[in-house]
Amino acid sequence: MKTSSIILKILMPLVLGATILYWMYRGEDWQQICHFMTDEMDWTWMLLSFPFGILAQMFRGWRWRQTLEPVGERPRTSTSIHAIFLSYAASLLIPRVGEFTRCGVLSRYDSVSFPKALGTVVTERAIDSLLVLGITAVVILLEMSTFGTFFQKTGTNLHDILHSFSWAGYLVVAICAAAMLVLLHFLLRKLSIYNKVRATLSGIWQGVISLKDVKNIPLFTFFTLAIWMSYFLHYYLTFFCFDFTAHLGLGCALVTFIVGSIAVIVPTPNGAGPWHFAVKTMLILYGVADEHALYFVLIVHTVQTMLVVLLGIYAWLALNFTNIKTLKQ
Repeated sequence: MKTSSIILKILMPLVLGATILYWMYRGEDWQQICHFMTDEMDWTWMLLSFPFGILAQMFRGWRWRQTLEPVGERPRTSTSIHAIFLSYAASLLIPRVGEFTRCGVLSRYDSVSFPKALGTVVTERAIDSLLVLGITAVVILLEMSTFGTFFQKTGTNLHDILHSFSWAGYLVVAICAAAMLVLLHFLLRKLSIYNKVRATLSGIWQGVISLKDVKNIPLFTFFTLAIWMSYFLHYYLTFFCFDFTAHLGLGCALVTFIVGSIAVIVPTPNGAGPWHFAVKTMLILYGVADEHALYFVLIVHTVQTMLVVLLGIYAWLALNFTNIKTLKQ
């Protein structure tokens, strides 16, 4: 692999995320932020959100194991879950590498075909994308009146919003768009490499079409809905940690959750930077003060990222004590 390619894949996401965060938090009083975390926020709700963050990844592991069965692969449940934990942590270092990491874990410890596993990951991503699009459409319809009321009461229109954007705001949006194009470029290059190997392509295709042979479709549907419900509750409960978001309601939580889910497409570690920018912008639209919105996105994202790190460390330790299952076994 060329050095330039490695630099682009590793350093660019880190630089992009760091640049956006620096632009957002330059000049902030960090002592005030620390004081806010220790004395003014309710950590009880943050702790209550943790089980849902863990469950979201566990449900994904259970669902993944179910999609592998139709292609003749039966990994252990524990290995599947540990692979998911580790994949999320790995993606903090190199965005999108988690998909390959979890397939590699199953291949190493449970002798699962890497191409087939990768194919099921493609299927999962497609299903999740469709679900997010569906939720987005519903949320837009439900919250249309809220946006209309806001614009009517404040006299704000789209032109005013765009006009109020600073040059730095436009620059962040442009950089995020460029980063998405770079990510697409690398994904297409990966696909072209796989296309050169017929056996690998065949394995991926088997994984992609595995969904039609899943034995228990209702259970698969439950897992899919449970994944995203857990993600949402993991995020929504953090609203009650702060006085300025506790009253905003389910509609605001759904809108900011969807916007944040779309923002993490930009290849930065756990969406750092784009997620902060997108969610903060939407919170301001709902009347949250700029400074409070900055505190919210920084604290919530940092704490939830630390949970991902801890789960990754736990999975790594657990896998070190896991016996490697051979093909005969």
